[in-house]
Amino acid sequence: MATAIYLEHYLDSIENLPCELQRNFTLMRDLDNRTEEKKGEIDKLAEEYIATVKNLASEQRVEHLQKIQNAYSKCKEFSDDKVQLAMQTYEMVDKHIRRLDADLARFENELKEKLEVSGYDSTEGRGVKKSESRGLREKRASRGRGRKGSDEDSPRKKKIKNSPDLSDALLPMQPSDVLDMPVDPNEPTYCLCHQVSYGEMIGCDNPDCPIEWFHFACVDLATKPKGKWFCPRCTQDKKKK
Repeated sequence: MATAIYLEHYLDSIENLPCELQRNFTLMRDLDNRTEEKKGEIDKLAEEYIATVKNLASEQRVEHLQKIQNAYSKCKEFSDDKVQLAMQTYEMVDKHIRRLDADLARFENELKEKLEVSGYDSTEGRGVKKSESRGLREKRASRGRGRKGSDEDSPRKKKIKNSPDLSDALLPMQPSDVLDMPVDPNEPTYCLCHQVSYGEMIGCDNPDCPIEWFHFACVDLATKPKGKWFCPRCTQDKKKK
């Protein structure tokens, strides 16, 4: 049930993502075409200038060079717009990736808690059943119909007792596994571990902090602390002062 809720919310959040990406890519393609047209115009102006420069008056030369300069400025403007669109597109996708990482981490924690609770309940249930079965065996033994030995020491029981915890078997995923995933070389890194953003993160309240964002696990946090929080590096620098 929890999986369905997380999945439904995430799918709702990315419903408009394809349209937004298509729009940005179309705008970038349009900027490319306009830049190429402007470059062709610059080439023509340059050829005209070179061919007629000897016959042009001083004012005409300045005017012609100004046209070339204006065309170059327009090309730069188109290029800057394209870079801004590319950064916006990257941030748009990165935002959804960070949300997916956070949802996965949250879902794994909830699943682990449920498994631990269910394991505790099943242990209590087994204790009650054992006491009931022990009482029945004592009654049968008193009637002369009891069986020798006990099921407690059977190989099957020993195997169950010695088996690893259910939650460990089903949830081998550790935060370090996230670090082993392939990373976009252009994606910014954070924290003391110099890795990309994943899971829950906390920001240092020191405005001059060189790192700013930290993973909970890297700074030994399980929940967000109340009030202001300073990273280990900034805390150490304060103590030195």
